[in-house]
Amino acid sequence: MTAGSPCSSQETDQGSTSFLRPRLLRRRRKSPCFQKMVRYIAKNYLTRDGDRQYYADRYTCCPPPWFIPAITLAEIGLFTYHCVDAGAISANGPIPVESVLIYRPDKRIQLWRFILYTLIHAGWVHLFFNMLVQFLVGLPLEMVHGSGRVMLVYGSGVLAGSLGTSVFDMKAYLVGASGGVYSLLAAHLANIMLNYSEMEFGVIKLGAVLTIASADVGFAVWDRLLEKDLLPQISYTAHLMGSLAGLTMGLLVLKNFDKKLYEQYLWWIAFAVYVGSIVFAVCWNVFYY
Repeated sequence: MTAGSPCSSQETDQGSTSFLRPRLLRRRRKSPCFQKMVRYIAKNYLTRDGDRQYYADRYTCCPPPWFIPAITLAEIGLFTYHCVDAGAISANGPIPVESVLIYRPDKRIQLWRFILYTLIHAGWVHLFFNMLVQFLVGLPLEMVHGSGRVMLVYGSGVLAGSLGTSVFDMKAYLVGASGGVYSLLAAHLANIMLNYSEMEFGVIKLGAVLTIASADVGFAVWDRLLEKDLLPQISYTAHLMGSLAGLTMGLLVLKNFDKKLYEQYLWWIAFAVYVGSIVFAVCWNVFYY
């Protein structure tokens, strides 16, 4: 070993340390507003202090949440287009019944309608509530669990909404993102219900989610009964089916940071309920309708 070896080794270590230090500093630099937002989301959407701290320290918004912003922009854009095309806008209209996207029982063979109806809305009240929930609930969920998982929960609610309507409200048309939105709400509700004792203001949050959901369902049912003589009738079944999908798919695909034994049983029960419901609805449409 030469006399210069220890020095060269020390210099190498110092050089590597000085090389890594700027990268670590750059990683830790976050704006105060961004840090507050991330910590707020961690506090309200995660249950354990360790998970909250881990998430708050490591979340960088790279890659950014893209699904909720993209679907929201598409829904607003199509609603604007149909309003301009109809030359009118109201709390419950216009309803573009001739759109190639709306779910119609007489056009069930066009399978894309079972999913893409979610891009069409019947009135600005309908649109406003769905967009509000998508951003207040869906976007934080996407930041915590990732775009792919939230897209699965949302899509499962949309599909459950159309299939449920085809079984329980066979003559109704279907528009709106309520199936997907209620799936997100129910997934968040399931998380609160399982962990409310560990979450700050858990009971209050549980009550707030139930109140918001109940008010919207009540409005949908009232609107349907008020205009029961008008055709086409717009279904509210998607709200209920989307909620069922959210309760099940939320347990299936959202990250569980502290999985317990009884939650493994819940996972399999949720899987069986969702798959069984989907298979039943598909068979109903193929063999009975």
